[in-house]
Amino acid sequence: MGSKTAKKFSSPCVMGEESIMSPKAHGTSHVPVQKKLRWKCDQEVADRICNFNRHYAEQSGYFTSVKKFIQETKDSEKITYYDSNTGKPLFIAPQGRSVDAFLRESKAHGWPSFRDEEVVWENVRCLPNGETVSVDGTHLGHNLPDGKGSRYCINLVCVAGNPVPVEEEE
Repeated sequence: MGSKTAKKFSSPCVMGEESIMSPKAHGTSHVPVQKKLRWKCDQEVADRICNFNRHYAEQSGYFTSVKKFIQETKDSEKITYYDSNTGKPLFIAPQGRSVDAFLRESKAHGWPSFRDEEVVWENVRCLPNGETVSVDGTHLGHNLPDGKGSRYCINLVCVAGNPVPVEEEE
């Protein structure tokens, strides 16, 4: 599988083990993507990219064609992005920048691009090869650092889930 170059990304990035992406009941996840994804994202594409993929992505610029996403982003101060499989929160953006700056950077790189302060580290890990994943095995995208630090280029279909109510402990 190519070079075994292991990177350690600087804090606050939380590194994960390759075992997160081990085979499970549904590809690299225990469950398939949710039935109705936010912004009418394509469920079949989402399932393929989230659960049966380690290297590929949705088409560059796909998110710009999802009009409901663009409109909600422009109309909101912040959006919480949820795992398309589990419904756990993964990113909250924008933080530390404007909505316009978030959209400009995302459009420049072809995918929604998140920064460290926008990551919900309780649920997200970065593997040594830069692959960005959920703690439950959902492929999200890749960390492609630039002069400003870590930049997580994330597939919209992988973070278009709906929040799932947290069960109360008894």
